[in-house]
Amino acid sequence: MEYQQSKLNRVKRGANRASYDVEKINAILDAGFLCYVGYIYDGKPITIPMAYARRENKIYIHGSIGNRMLQAILKSGETSITVMHLDGLVLARSGFHHSVNYRSATLFGNLTKVENDIEKTEILKLIVNQMVPKQWNSLRPINEKELDRTLVVAFKIETASAKIRDVGVNDEPEDYNTDVWAGVIPIKQIAKFPIADEGKPKKMEIPKHILEYYEENKS
Repeated sequence: MEYQQSKLNRVKRGANRASYDVEKINAILDAGFLCYVGYIYDGKPITIPMAYARRENKIYIHGSIGNRMLQAILKSGETSITVMHLDGLVLARSGFHHSVNYRSATLFGNLTKVENDIEKTEILKLIVNQMVPKQWNSLRPINEKELDRTLVVAFKIETASAKIRDVGVNDEPEDYNTDVWAGVIPIKQIAKFPIADEGKPKKMEIPKHILEYYEENKS
């Protein structure tokens, strides 16, 4: 299944790296938990990073009820969201051909405010667990005061596109025999050993699910 191409989501520059495949785009979204949300505030364009979670064809973000970005995109009824993963530094024989390997997805859609407390709680659970799997069940329950102060927004993906670069150096033909090193430096985000907070956590065993996350992401 693919998103239909239009003027809005069609990749023009580097179209050979584009994908409109829903499964590929969802895989890019599920591989991370930080997205970049664009909005207009007081006539000025602004983009900020936000934690998110995906469920089916929706992205969920949250913040305080006074969050100006959330209020602005709810007022406009639509926005664009981008997720990107850096996979490598591509070092060519010339500065002109230096590049990066990456996976990115740009989403377009409309927004609604999540009102129901049960649904809000479930979505906050999704966002926390997108960061570290199984984390939510180890926490104290969220209370009514916290729910009342939290604004949760559902972004329905109407259309999207991905752009992926996963190849090596692309130099000028005449440069391949020059005495300049070229290649790719793979880049990966890794987890370091967990550091306990002050107080009781210093004396507690690190939860199993956190150690599992560390082991899976330490290298």
